[in-house]
Amino acid sequence: MFTMNGAQLIVGLLERQGITTIAGIPGGANLPLYDALYQSTRIRHVLCRHEQGAGFLAQGIARSTGAAGVCFATSGPGATNVLTAVADAYLDSIPIVCITGQVPSALIGTDAFQEVDTYGMSIPITKHNYLVRSADELLRIIPKAFELALSGRPGPVLIDVPKDVQTATVSFAEWPEPGCRQEPPVADQALLLEAAAMINRARRPILCLGGGIIHAGAAEEARAVVEKGSLPTAMTLMGLGSLPAGHSLSLGMLGMHAARSTNMALQDCDLFIAAGARFDDRATGKIVEFCPAAHIIHMDIDPSEVSKLKNAHVGLVGDVKESLRRLLPLIRRDERKIWRNRIEVLQELYPMASPEATIPDKPYGLILKVAELAGEECFVATDVGKHQMWTAQVYPFTRPRQLLTSGGLGTMGFGLPAAIGASLAHERPVILFTGDGSLQMNIQELATAVEQQANIKIIVMNNNSLGLVRQQQNLFYERQFFASDFRIDIDFAAIAKGFGMTAFNAAVDCRLESLLERVMAVKGPCLVNVPIAKEEEVYPMVPPGASNSFMLGGCNAEKCGC
Repeated sequence: MFTMNGAQLIVGLLERQGITTIAGIPGGANLPLYDALYQSTRIRHVLCRHEQGAGFLAQGIARSTGAAGVCFATSGPGATNVLTAVADAYLDSIPIVCITGQVPSALIGTDAFQEVDTYGMSIPITKHNYLVRSADELLRIIPKAFELALSGRPGPVLIDVPKDVQTATVSFAEWPEPGCRQEPPVADQALLLEAAAMINRARRPILCLGGGIIHAGAAEEARAVVEKGSLPTAMTLMGLGSLPAGHSLSLGMLGMHAARSTNMALQDCDLFIAAGARFDDRATGKIVEFCPAAHIIHMDIDPSEVSKLKNAHVGLVGDVKESLRRLLPLIRRDERKIWRNRIEVLQELYPMASPEATIPDKPYGLILKVAELAGEECFVATDVGKHQMWTAQVYPFTRPRQLLTSGGLGTMGFGLPAAIGASLAHERPVILFTGDGSLQMNIQELATAVEQQANIKIIVMNNNSLGLVRQQQNLFYERQFFASDFRIDIDFAAIAKGFGMTAFNAAVDCRLESLLERVMAVKGPCLVNVPIAKEEEVYPMVPPGASNSFMLGGCNAEKCGC
């Protein structure tokens, strides 16, 4: 027979779950939990400087490993602070378990100090949530939370634990089994046969790989199908890395900031195969005009996504990895020379990278030089802004889970804590591309990076503005630049040094390549602040709500009237 309090039970269950790192911040309502965590010899606690940072750090662990990340927060403001990170995980299908403290059960509903309805607020942004009523419920709830977070379409689970439940004594005869991913369903065989027949008949097919490919560990199966069928393959932002950027059949990212050649090919395809992708508006543009000549095959673990936005002629609901594995022997080997040649002509006419891609102090050149110096083994995190789209456009991703970025919610401030999380989960270095606007959103986590000696290299692409906001004002609001330009020049290197981090400012006339080499050689965290002209825009660009066939700028063609 085992006897302990609720907080000790939570920590014991987390240890048995295999959790080795927890990010969080203590407060009055979760102090019993921290008292129990103090006694653990298996779990490292990372003290963040803001609960949002703790949530994103847990995401960095989850995104880079596929395992569930864990974060702690106290009640009231602690809980509300962490909910942005929970919502971000929900929209990108990231498995995290967030455990929040709550006021004692008898005070719930009385407007007690630091009381908010965490359970109610988290309903629409979690895969499932719990308000624990008694300590013995924890024996069921904690393992179930991990099972739910990891199974099917992954996502966040929140557990709200009143303080009296944490201190209550509970006795039990044996530990429950840890929660684990349940075997996913398999798509209907008759529909797989129909999908294979459509692929074999298609003259101009395009495959699209989304984040679901990465969640399912299906990159190898996808590549086998791509190569056997000679299927030109685009990726969503969340799917980047599922096919190496240098693969001859890779079209890169599709959508708002895709290469012109990719979106032009999509408008002409006769079959569009979405695998683990959800037809997000940033990928499809105006949905009724997306792939207008194409039949649609949609593979997804979540039945609610199939035909939600674009009617699927064949919907394959089930594990995308197994669907691709079963499709492979059913499709014919076909070189599709005419279609591939047409796409190659488009790619030659409309290259993504401009001639300035070789200049390190230009956005593309900077990103490509960092990629060259970092090598293929590193992880890459971004914040949200121009730097995110430039990175998605040209960084040569080679494997799944290499890129950590906020896609669905698009949260500025995501990058720094997520990069720290990935660095703590792996021995590989992590490159963070961020902007001056995004970095200021969670700049306090520089202290966490130094305290943990996280092996992250922070590239601040500093245009002294909210760049994407400014770009839309430039294009669609008659150049009325309001509330998008910062009025002071922030010395990010000095701030980083104030936290104890090695940091550099790249002067306008410096040898940036040599400076980047110094940055990469630093052991532990390092920041370099690189000035970028405000006029550097992200092109091509599909205006919000427009068809992907209507792209502005950035064609890079020698002879073009656009």
